Amino acid sequence: MHLVVPVSDLHIQKKMRKTRAQICDMAFSAVTYAKERGLIVELSGEDASRADPGFLREIYSGGLERGADRLCFCDTVGLLTPDRVAEVIPGLCLAPLSIHCHDDLGMAMANTIAALRAGATCAHVTVNGIGERAGNTPLEELVMALELLYQYPTGIQTEEIYHLSSLVSRMTGIPLPTNKSIVGEMAFTHESGIHAHGVLREPSTYEPVPPEKVGRKRRIMLGKHSGSASVEAALAEMHYHPDENQLKEILKRIKALGDQGARITDTDLIAVAEAVMAIECRPVLKMKQFTVVSGSNVIPTASVTLVVKGDEVTGASTGAGPVDAAMEALRRSVAAVADIHLEEYHVDAIHGGTDALVDVTVRLSKDGKIITSRGARTDIIMASVEAVIAGMNRLLREENEDRSQNTH
Repeated sequence: MHLVVPVSDLHIQKKMRKTRAQICDMAFSAVTYAKERGLIVELSGEDASRADPGFLREIYSGGLERGADRLCFCDTVGLLTPDRVAEVIPGLCLAPLSIHCHDDLGMAMANTIAALRAGATCAHVTVNGIGERAGNTPLEELVMALELLYQYPTGIQTEEIYHLSSLVSRMTGIPLPTNKSIVGEMAFTHESGIHAHGVLREPSTYEPVPPEKVGRKRRIMLGKHSGSASVEAALAEMHYHPDENQLKEILKRIKALGDQGARITDTDLIAVAEAVMAIECRPVLKMKQFTVVSGSNVIPTASVTLVVKGDEVTGASTGAGPVDAAMEALRRSVAAVADIHLEEYHVDAIHGGTDALVDVTVRLSKDGKIITSRGARTDIIMASVEAVIAGMNRLLREENEDRSQNTH
């Protein structure tokens, strides 16, 4: 049982409208009640970081006398500092002590580490740091800090961290910040020429932890800051092997796209490479037609007719909206030849207005291989279909195609 007791005068007088004596009586009675029923009790001091240390110790001591098994120090509004933690925590370790930090001032992680070093034996954490206001200490960050910086074995299967974070993000509808430590999209992404070149030669140059250690993969992002090493590495993963002059021209075009503010997708890179290397791309599938029906009193429905490896295939599906229905219809149409999943869907409007050009970026996966693709139209459904078909074509291309040099 987690028993939370207000211990700062701010909470006692303004929130509870009680005296200190009344708070003690309430806390001790609750502990006794829980212990009489065989429960394990952790007695927490709410807003402990702003409480009178003497009164906090009185609450803790009285709770332990009545059978409390554990104690918890709560920095409810994130006002602690590591220096303050080092002063306060040792004197409160009257029993196994937990630390519970909030991140209002960005100090939750540092304060949690400081408390563990000062004698706390347990840390309250949440996946992705999700919690009230600015959140709590993130599980993934604390685990990796303990494992790597303090060589403390946590027993956590770190290779599952990213999967867990992604799952929680999807289930809660709270997206992961792009630049979040460990699990953010950019955590193991490199664009700058010198960074990409260095990490390809020796990963530890710009990575504190191998991405595989937390269930991630290294990603070289292409753009205006990319160098030849990163472009060459990205092409090699796709089995393209340009000569020196071709590589220079591909890099030049990629930088030009980046200067225009474009997001460089795998499909962009492949299109540029094939144009430069004069490789003919024979699409595995072509769209013959698609129809979408949607409205206020209609279940969104889509039907798609594709030509897949020469055979005409029609698929239909309903969805949460017209785009969702179209995506599912496409997936079902190619299900006989490949199991392709939509991993991510992102939309940008190029400019304001109802006639804005819509830029759709998708991430598709097949048998562990992931590729990004893009479509740009004034019609969001058409842009989405275009992006998915382009990506599917790349995934369905035979892996043993000869993409070295050119076809001349």
